[in-house]
Amino acid sequence: MAPASLTRNIVIFGETGAGKSSVINLMAGQQIASILSPDSYRCTLHWTEYRITFENGTQYQVFDTVGLEEPRLQTGEYLSAVTNAYGLINTLKERGGVNLLLFCIRGGRVTATMQCNYRLFFEFFCEEKVPLALVVTNLERETRMEDWYMRNGHYLEKYNIRSAGHACITAANLLDGRHRDKYEMSRGILRGVVEVHCNASMEGWTGGQGWLASFIKKLVEFVVGRPKKRDIIGILTKRCGMSKEVAWQVVRQIADENQS
Repeated sequence: MAPASLTRNIVIFGETGAGKSSVINLMAGQQIASILSPDSYRCTLHWTEYRITFENGTQYQVFDTVGLEEPRLQTGEYLSAVTNAYGLINTLKERGGVNLLLFCIRGGRVTATMQCNYRLFFEFFCEEKVPLALVVTNLERETRMEDWYMRNGHYLEKYNIRSAGHACITAANLLDGRHRDKYEMSRGILRGVVEVHCNASMEGWTGGQGWLASFIKKLVEFVVGRPKKRDIIGILTKRCGMSKEVAWQVVRQIADENQS
C-alpha cells in the first residue's frame, strides 16, 4: 500500500448528467461509484468519498460533490450550500487540503448553469487557488475526441471558464467496437491529466482565515432574495455547530468585506 503522504485530494463537480460517477469509475478501472438517476434528490455541495490507487501506488481521495442544477438558489438550497461547504472544507483540512478540481461537463453547448458551477467551486469555494482540470465526456462519436476542444475551447473562454488542463474522453462503459477502444484510451488520458496537475509535492489548499465569510458573501450572488443576518447566524450555530460568538465574528467579517 502507498504511504499516506502520497494521498491527494480531488474534488470532482458538474451538473447532473455530466457523468461524474462514470468518470470516477473510469479513473479507478472498476465500478466503485453508483450511477445515480437524474431524478435523485440533489443537496448542494453534498459529497461522497472514493479512494483510487494508480499502478504507481499513488492514492487519490476523490470527493464527488453535488453542485448547482439551476443558476439561482432557493433559500433551502442556500442553507444546504453553506452547511455542506463548511463541512467539506473541514473534512478536507483534516486530510491535507484540496490538490485538484475536476470540472466534469458533457460535450455540447456551454450553459449558464455550467458557468455558475465553475464559479461556485473554483472562484468561491477554492478562491482560485487550486488547479482545475476540465473533463469533457460523451465524446465517443467524435472521430478524434480532442477535436471537440479544438472546436469549443474559445466558447469556454468566452464564458470565462479556464482550466490548467483538459481531458476529452468517453466514460460510457457499455459500448463496443471502436467506441470501446476509445473508452480504454480515455482512462489513460484522464489519469495522465490527473498525474500532471495533482503533483505529489504540491501542498493542498485548506482555506484560511476569513474563508467562510468570503464564501457566504460571494454565494449570495446566486440566491433568490437576500438572506438576513439572523438566517446566517442560525445556519452557523444550528447546522454548523458554531458558538454564537464565533458565528457573530463571521457575520461581522461579511459586513466588513461589504464595506471595503
